[in-house]
Amino acid sequence: MQATATACAMSALAVVGLAGTTAWFPHAAGAAGAAETPAPFTPPAEDAIPAGKFGDEVRLGEKIFREPGEHAAAYVGNDLRCSNCHLDAGRLAGSAPMWAAYVSYPAYRSKNGHVNSFQERLQGCFRYSMNGKVPPLGDPVLVALESYSFFLAKGLATGEKPQGRGFPALPKPALAPDYVRGAQVYAENCAACHGGDGLGQSADGKVVFPALWGPRSFNWGAGMGSIKNAAEFIHANMPLGMGGTLTPQQSWDVATYVDSQVRPQDPRFTGDVAETRAKFHDNPNSMYGRTVDGAVLGDPKLTPPAGTVPDAKAGPKR
Repeated sequence: MQATATACAMSALAVVGLAGTTAWFPHAAGAAGAAETPAPFTPPAEDAIPAGKFGDEVRLGEKIFREPGEHAAAYVGNDLRCSNCHLDAGRLAGSAPMWAAYVSYPAYRSKNGHVNSFQERLQGCFRYSMNGKVPPLGDPVLVALESYSFFLAKGLATGEKPQGRGFPALPKPALAPDYVRGAQVYAENCAACHGGDGLGQSADGKVVFPALWGPRSFNWGAGMGSIKNAAEFIHANMPLGMGGTLTPQQSWDVATYVDSQVRPQDPRFTGDVAETRAKFHDNPNSMYGRTVDGAVLGDPKLTPPAGTVPDAKAGPKR
């Protein structure tokens, strides 16, 4: 998000996974003069990927991560890339890096009520964030992504919570998050890249800036559909290359605005919006089932379908 041509150019690079210069701004604890937060883990460089069959899987995983619509098309139902949220192709601390995720699984997830393997966690990304179809366990796409994440995590202890995992915690705003204020923040800082309509921008047939809502964005079940998650990501990483420049209040407000727009249906939809909200979205960070500008978010008459994967597309390219 950025209203200047310079930052848009930087954003274009990160969207296709070619840049990773976004700063991470951890919230230091303690009084002034206290020791700084330890530096986050640095994953191995790309040129450290080994030769041989395993290295081939790692490289395939990185290709899928950067361009899932090309290399995992059978499972992708929108125009997003993994690297849109996991910046610098999953390397960047404070942007849900894959090295931190890998060492955190297996783990219990309340979202599906059981202990998930790492591959199961990846399945959720395809189902919700990519608005796609779930690759079966052991599928070449999941094996490649797991291999890539394993490579990035080399040297990290398992079962720990490394610095830089997820998104940095964001203080609650002084004022209740507000849609109208968020629209203003969006217009001033985000629309130049993501479009005033939030549908992203393309050039020469290739998506340059991702859609933040609409039929080609993440669906209502995605983690970024949580206002809290979106606010934390935005504050730490946006405008691209200028993370930490929006205030916490601005971050909460614009996250509320973005997450109050029409997007694809939650694939867990029961057939009733109120029931689906009560079962899966009964928290203040979800706008699903709420009325905005006279429309009920999630109403099937207004909501694009979940899992819109074109039948003509094939599986991974090697």
